[in-house]
Amino acid sequence: MTSKKRQKSESSLSFEAALGQLAEIVGELEDGSVGLEESLARFENGMRLLRHCHQVLSQAEQRIEQLTGFDAEGNPLTQPLESSATIDQRTESAGRRQRAPRPVTAEDGEEPPSPRLF
Repeated sequence: MTSKKRQKSESSLSFEAALGQLAEIVGELEDGSVGLEESLARFENGMRLLRHCHQVLSQAEQRIEQLTGFDAEGNPLTQPLESSATIDQRTESAGRRQRAPRPVTAEDGEEPPSPRLF
């Protein structure tokens, strides 16, 4: 398939269809049942599909607006939604559990606290 035909067919794909094809390709590549040349061709196709999915998501993100109120005629007032990825907002300790305080031992000069459930 030529690149112009491929671009046209990818642009007509819905996000869900492209994501489904991408999942299929990933499964086939993880399975390892296809040869090297076929794996490379499927990988390249998968990268095109991934690019398409990112483009569709980006366009959808630009269309999202936040409702801020209503004007005198009752028409909604909107403003663009701030678009910052949540992955960028992670703190250094995200995903890690905090350690419980170390129990006091007899060596510290005090008796250890009795075990409690709550």
